[in-house]
Amino acid sequence: MKAMILAAGKGTRLQPLTHELPKPMIPLLGKPVMEYLVEQLAAHQFKDIMVNVSHLPRSIENYFGNGQRWGVNIGYSFEGRIEKGKVIGMPLGSAGGIKRIHEFGGFFDDTFLVVCGDAIFDLDLSAVLRKHWQSGAKASVVVNRVPRERLPDYGVVLCDRHGQVTSFQEKPPVEEAKSTLVNTGICFFEPEILEQIPSGQVYDIGSQLLPKLIEQDLPFHAIEAPFHWVDIGRVKDYWNANQQLMRGTLRGVGIPGLEVLPRVWTGLNVKVDWDDVLIEGPVYIGANSRIEAGCEILGPTWISHGCHLQSNVKVHRSILFENTLMREHGAIFEAVVFGHHCVDKEGKPVNIRDTGLDWVGDGHDPETG
Repeated sequence: MKAMILAAGKGTRLQPLTHELPKPMIPLLGKPVMEYLVEQLAAHQFKDIMVNVSHLPRSIENYFGNGQRWGVNIGYSFEGRIEKGKVIGMPLGSAGGIKRIHEFGGFFDDTFLVVCGDAIFDLDLSAVLRKHWQSGAKASVVVNRVPRERLPDYGVVLCDRHGQVTSFQEKPPVEEAKSTLVNTGICFFEPEILEQIPSGQVYDIGSQLLPKLIEQDLPFHAIEAPFHWVDIGRVKDYWNANQQLMRGTLRGVGIPGLEVLPRVWTGLNVKVDWDDVLIEGPVYIGANSRIEAGCEILGPTWISHGCHLQSNVKVHRSILFENTLMREHGAIFEAVVFGHHCVDKEGKPVNIRDTGLDWVGDGHDPETG
């Protein structure tokens, strides 16, 4: 079976994380979000996977290579150009990227799956594929119910009692939304759908292709299935995703390392003053990290490898990327620390002078900037 992972977006709403990493490479519990997708696809026998890339493409290509490590075949379609050695992304839109791949080599010659590279799920893809085939639809979209206040972030789907999609609203205001069913970005398509995508144009699945299928009165079904779905479209979504995963809400996703205390995991060679720290899980402490006496760590908190928390530091429900140094009596609450950036769970910048943050081996002094 064939699949496509959409990975060309710039991830503007995830900045500053996406200044240095494309969305599919943002880590969740220590590995890129796209790796969960590849594992899921491999488990359901989707062995041939195309990935469209544009923003920081080499980090994706270098990490996943040809897919051999996961028992799949991975190919890449670069959307952009290179000028004087500099990569300039020129994404074609989710549907435009599909069209480009097919026109190049005829890849989508049978039923194929499309998933977004910034979300993970525990959906039984094989069962949904069977429902798609049984319905006789030319396109099927997997839908999920979300709270009404989140509807402006998604494409809202309306369907009749037979599952035929009758209307599609792209990111409507709450007061205008006609349903709480939303497009999860998981779609099954038959090759005939490619005829509805114009050549050489920027073209989107959610806002253009799916409404067009309704206008053309093509068999287009919504499939609602019980599953957990976690997307990281914004910083607040990323923070929340980490909280959910560390609490064990997604089937088959566990915290790595050794569980040294109830709901406290560590990587290799950590150094912690266990008798004089307060740690309430779930908490992960990465390899070669140091936690000094008097520290208070409340979970869900993820501390990546090479971090150093000096004495009496407080970290509550936060994510610390690798090589973070927190000087004594520093504190962060419900935040994400990434490189030289610290943002709260809503994505708003946090002044590092108020946190005691520094970076291991960096020589940076937070008092002088």
